[in-house]
Amino acid sequence: MTSKDDLIRGYAEALFSVASAEGALGAVEDELFAFAKAVEQNTPLRDALVDPSLPAENRKGVVRDLLGERANPLTVTLVGFIVDAGRAKDLGKIVLAMTVMAADRRQHAVAEVRTAVALTQEQRERIAVALAEATGREIEVKVVVDPSVVGGVVARVGDEVFDGSIASRLAEAKQQLGS
Repeated sequence: MTSKDDLIRGYAEALFSVASAEGALGAVEDELFAFAKAVEQNTPLRDALVDPSLPAENRKGVVRDLLGERANPLTVTLVGFIVDAGRAKDLGKIVLAMTVMAADRRQHAVAEVRTAVALTQEQRERIAVALAEATGREIEVKVVVDPSVVGGVVARVGDEVFDGSIASRLAEAKQQLGS
């Protein structure tokens, strides 16, 4: 492991420990994951959070403005901690490491599920069951709303990708028609 990997794991363990100690691991884990994915997909937001010319308090203010009342106060605090420490550029890696750590401790695998719209709890549960059957492992679903999916679902469990999106079906149909 490189020292960068150790650093990311150390931050992930800190987030995990605080969220666990506060009894809010599930909610905080989901909110951190969603926020980290939003930061990955939004270049201006990512740039604002990593800009060393902006005071850390201003960068944390961006986090508070975005998450505010919509997130657990602990989530806001933990993201602020990462920003304050100058590690915002590693937020996605830190949160992913924390999510995998939490899933491993529960003996589950993490599935990143991309959909065009938010999913209901029932839909999340059906996807978890289907992915568990396909992989032979208990699955924790982390949803990322991604309009480029158009419709359907794209799920990643480790290195395995399950693509049930309309976009991929259209591409397959186009290829078959072109043959």
